Amino acid sequence: MKLLITLVALLCSHSIAADKKPLQIYILAGQSNMQGHAKISTMEVIGMDPATKPMLAEMLGADGKPKVCERVWISSIGCGKDPQEEQTGKLTAGFGATTEKIGPEFTFGLYTQKTTDAPILLIKTSWGGKSLNTDFRSPSAGPYVFNETQVAGFAKQGKDVAEMNAAKEKETGVYYRIMIEHVKKVLADPKRVVPGYDAAQGYELAGFAWFQGWNDMVDQGTYPNRDKAGGYDAYSTAMAHFIRDVRKDLNAPKMPFVIGVIGVGGPTAEYGPDQQRYKTTHQNIRDAMAAPAQLPEFKGNVAAILAEKYWDKELTAAKAKDGDIRQKAKKLAAESKLTPADEKAALEKMRAEGLSERERTLLEKGISNAEFHYLGSAKILGGVGKGLAEAMAELKKTK
Repeated sequence: MKLLITLVALLCSHSIAADKKPLQIYILAGQSNMQGHAKISTMEVIGMDPATKPMLAEMLGADGKPKVCERVWISSIGCGKDPQEEQTGKLTAGFGATTEKIGPEFTFGLYTQKTTDAPILLIKTSWGGKSLNTDFRSPSAGPYVFNETQVAGFAKQGKDVAEMNAAKEKETGVYYRIMIEHVKKVLADPKRVVPGYDAAQGYELAGFAWFQGWNDMVDQGTYPNRDKAGGYDAYSTAMAHFIRDVRKDLNAPKMPFVIGVIGVGGPTAEYGPDQQRYKTTHQNIRDAMAAPAQLPEFKGNVAAILAEKYWDKELTAAKAKDGDIRQKAKKLAAESKLTPADEKAALEKMRAEGLSERERTLLEKGISNAEFHYLGSAKILGGVGKGLAEAMAELKKTK
């Protein structure tokens, strides 16, 4: 009888282990906009737009507070004071650049869990102010090589080219290596982050999401012809190497990979008069970022999503309108020699008359950072995270 009970117990335990689906692991990497600079307080504005109101419902729990995911965990580095300081826990709001912010990770996790009943782990490695051409440069991309214009500039400034090369070599690939090291550290002991993890269930490297390329976009030294066709070709080449190297170093040759294409300012075709001087450069970097997804070797396993699709045009319009009012108030103050107090009163009067109640609400509650950080808008970054998750789900269907 005792033997029978033991056999039944063993069979049951094997059955439970077999029923446990492998832990689905997704890697999220990039710079400051993968960190995420949208304050949680800006989430309210998501519900003001009928098109995004359903997304807010996914982000909030029954108590009206940011949802805590029961099947999604996260390990994040790069958002603390130390580049390798780690934050872990069940996914919720607060895993952005600070604990009062979100990045794409929140909605990425929320929407990814809708595609599977398996447990999910997000490994996020993100640092502000980093580039693909240097900081995230992967091994097969080879050493960074200064172009003729850069070398001539060093000579003109009296700098030693050999010293500059040595310094660049030291910087190159540092954050790529930290990223890979951290991912491997988490993979070596998933239970440290996911308490209920059972080695018998195992894990699957389910996908990688990259967001994005601001520091490359503004780097005139590395991309001297960025305003010309093909000016960012070196970015496309480096991105292709990055994808290959990530897959090789993590032993995941066909791991789905989604590139989040920079979209600050919205679609370039809709740029206003004050944005025209940036239009060509901005479109060139976007085309270069998306290009690797079209390579034959990456067909069906690499996708690119356009972050411009999630730009908040209504918020931008309200911001521009408010900017015009502020300029008029400043001009009036100078012409009439108003005191600071009178200037402030004049501005408030002009804003009350020139902005609708909805516009004022959008401005007060929808913006928490600069434009290059997607206005610190949870609506925009929430959309990006959702878009990354949906693209990933499509890739997994064809895997």
